[in-house]
Amino acid sequence: MQKKVLKMRGIYKSFPGVKALQNVDFTLHEGEIHALMGENGAGKSTLIKVLTGVYTKDAGEVYIDEADRPVHIKSPQEAQKHGISTVYQEITLCPNLTVAENLFIGRTDELFVNWKKNNQLAETILKSLGIPAKPAQQLSSCSIAVQQMVAIARAVDMECKVLILDEPTSSLDDQEVLKLFDLMRELKARNVGIIFVTHFLEQVYALCDKITVLRNGELVGEYLIKDLPKIELVAKMMGKELGDLANIHNNAREEALSKSEAVIEATALSSSSGIRPFDFTAYKGEVTGFAGLLGSGRSECVRAIFGADRVTKGRLKIKGETVAISSPIKAMRKGVGYLSEDRKRDGIIGDLSIRDNIILALQVMNGFFKPFTKAQAQAFAEEYIRLLGIKTASADTPISSLSGGNQQKVILARWLLTHPDYLILDEPTRGIDIGTKVEIQKLVLKLASEGMSITFISSEIEEMLRTCSRLIIMRDLYVVGELTGDDLSQDRIMYTIAGGENQNVKKQ
Repeated sequence: MQKKVLKMRGIYKSFPGVKALQNVDFTLHEGEIHALMGENGAGKSTLIKVLTGVYTKDAGEVYIDEADRPVHIKSPQEAQKHGISTVYQEITLCPNLTVAENLFIGRTDELFVNWKKNNQLAETILKSLGIPAKPAQQLSSCSIAVQQMVAIARAVDMECKVLILDEPTSSLDDQEVLKLFDLMRELKARNVGIIFVTHFLEQVYALCDKITVLRNGELVGEYLIKDLPKIELVAKMMGKELGDLANIHNNAREEALSKSEAVIEATALSSSSGIRPFDFTAYKGEVTGFAGLLGSGRSECVRAIFGADRVTKGRLKIKGETVAISSPIKAMRKGVGYLSEDRKRDGIIGDLSIRDNIILALQVMNGFFKPFTKAQAQAFAEEYIRLLGIKTASADTPISSLSGGNQQKVILARWLLTHPDYLILDEPTRGIDIGTKVEIQKLVLKLASEGMSITFISSEIEEMLRTCSRLIIMRDLYVVGELTGDDLSQDRIMYTIAGGENQNVKKQ
């Protein structure tokens, strides 16, 4: 057994109204690649930030190198002094500097730096780690994968014992991922302990020795790769045991659904976000869904259809017409609406009133040189405040003063006001109370019964089963299956996500 380079015991961290970590343990040995897994909100990022001194823990202890006394890490700089380095998904180096400058900048107190010597040292480091870059090469001219490797090389040269890689492969193509894996195996051979945070199941099983699973801020368990099949990992991340719930049906599924009219037809569609070519058809009056773990490509598929991400290949038809959707406004004018998963970033405009937030999409479609009168805007707002039961004193209330659930209703009202033929709802019930969740689910089924085509995305399996009559299953940016009818069950969904064989799953 290799020695322990890191031990975290009984870690607690809370924020106002949120218990982010509750009694979490984590252990890392030297020469080990250890995956940290969990769905959105599981506590992965919080645990990493506690370890690196970004957050101060509320309780618990951290031990380095099997020391008897715990260490108190108060900043990322202190973490580095203890041999803990982090490489994030977003490169934090300086693209306008050379590779060598990025390797050594900020690491000397000398007034005059001998860059000739540093370039020679950089070349030795790069060669020893098999990184295809030149010391004098400007970092911005390197691929994203090589920039990731340079960031790792900087950490390694600073004699890190614990290397944290936070989603390092999310922006890489398959060949670049393989190069990064080679580097990680080289570091493993040098006894560096690696914490690998990722959503890609295939990569975990190709590379890692152990997995620690978090869920809702709590430790589910630590497992050897060989002892945890993919299907069990998916179940532990989602908090479901196989067969623990009966199949859920909604009334709409019992009705005969006419599929004579296709509203959306995507053929071999792929986009700049890295989504692999996929086929998808949405019919009038149908609620479809994209299911999969966070990072599987659920949102990327619908963003390509809406034009939020640039389409690189494939064909898209809307109501039988081949269209080139190069921007969201073009999609909107073709009858497509999109409620984004990030309400705060892509949804609400906090300084505006409820009324102004509701009319925004329709005003954009009409053009800002044809503004609605205040009476028209007020009438629109009052109609949807009443329709959706938005709790507010008046339409003039700033949206930022509403609860999360009521903010979500306002954004939903914004899109309903455009009367779309096809409405995409990406995590429409995330972070809102159970009562509002049920109201939105009922509204989705009502809209579908009136002929609207809807795509519904949620991290909650039960919610998807209640609302959707057909599910497209995603894994690692690929469509890996389609479930409908009697195949719509938790077991089948998790088997398909994990790559389990299932005769009743239709592969695409």
